[in-house]
Amino acid sequence: MSLFPPAMTLPLLLAAAVDHAAQPGIAEKFGLETKYIIMQVISFLIVLGVLYKFGIKPVTATMEERNRKIAEGIKHAEEMQAKLAAAQQESAAIVKKANTEATRIVEDARKMAKDYLDKQTQEATAKASDLLVKAQQAIELEHKKMLADARTEIARLVVTTTERVLAKKLTDADRASYNEAAARELTSV
Repeated sequence: MSLFPPAMTLPLLLAAAVDHAAQPGIAEKFGLETKYIIMQVISFLIVLGVLYKFGIKPVTATMEERNRKIAEGIKHAEEMQAKLAAAQQESAAIVKKANTEATRIVEDARKMAKDYLDKQTQEATAKASDLLVKAQQAIELEHKKMLADARTEIARLVVTTTERVLAKKLTDADRASYNEAAARELTSV
């Protein structure tokens, strides 16, 4: 802290400055001339103005433009990163949808193949059953035809045998035994 309060310090400094100005000045001691100092101040201000107008101002504008371009580049990079993330999400969704669709198509194809196989199996089974039924009918028909042919042949043989026997004189006992034999044979067939 100072020895004197601030309100008192200012008048003391002014009094010292006035007293100091009355004495031969520092400027005269060192050989400084006021006109040269003023000219140097003016030269400095002119150089400062020229530097500001042609040096500092363009450099500042260039730096501001560069900062703006960098900010735009960062903003553009962030936008592109967001678009890239959105595109990746969209492509992932498309791939997922395509996988789902492919799975559905494969499942549909498997189902259609199974249905087709089942249908073909049923048709083959039906055809085999039809063929079996037709074969059994043909066998049955052939069996009936064979029985009819056998009966016809037996009846012809019986008639032939009867004619031969009748051509001979038979007793009643012989005729009865022939009739029983023929009847047994006809019933067994």
